[in-house]
Amino acid sequence: MPAALIIGASRGIGHELARQYLHDGWRVIATARKPDDIAELADMGAETHTLDVTDVEAVAGLGWKLDGEQLDVAILNAGVYGPRHDGFPLQTDFDQVMHTNVLAAMRLLPMLAPLVAAHGKRSGGKLAVLSSRMGSLSERGHAGGSLYRASKAALNSVLIDTALTFGAKGVTCVALHPGWVRTEMGGGGADLTVEESAAGIRHTLDTVPGSTQAVFRNYDGTPIAW
Repeated sequence: MPAALIIGASRGIGHELARQYLHDGWRVIATARKPDDIAELADMGAETHTLDVTDVEAVAGLGWKLDGEQLDVAILNAGVYGPRHDGFPLQTDFDQVMHTNVLAAMRLLPMLAPLVAAHGKRSGGKLAVLSSRMGSLSERGHAGGSLYRASKAALNSVLIDTALTFGAKGVTCVALHPGWVRTEMGGGGADLTVEESAAGIRHTLDTVPGSTQAVFRNYDGTPIAW
């Protein structure tokens, strides 16, 4: 039975990824912060762990609980947008966004990569982060959402470093742009449903070739420039 870990599965794309993987017969390990969300994921059939990705002790505890697991897919979905206003962010905004989107990844990705690595006769799997096209430096055409953009660019950098460390061990690192999705973050006027985005992400992770270098993909598999 293939196994997937979804970090941040309480709602939106993460929740839908967990639901779809379970529906297709995968073993799913899912994290969320709140007891009600944990209970719902458990009712769906997922193995659950309570996790606030900004809590260093909780992250270390998850590493201990997952020690020895062999995963086909691990997806770091947890993230926040932060302030919608233009201009320089407040210190509290900066801390929240960078701690959630970047520092958490710096702690989690090196911990998760060995669980996805090749082991014996088992080939390696995919280690993915929910990034954003807004984090692309070369494709940026306008300003706005500067703190979110900076956090996703930094997240991409962390993933590239992870690939440099673990790529030779069979870990394929994938940064994913989920599209403009009708979630709490994306709003009701977005192009995609969460079902469409999650299905595209799953197909992309299933079909992207193994690589020792990190790759950046749209939810539909098309490449995005760093």
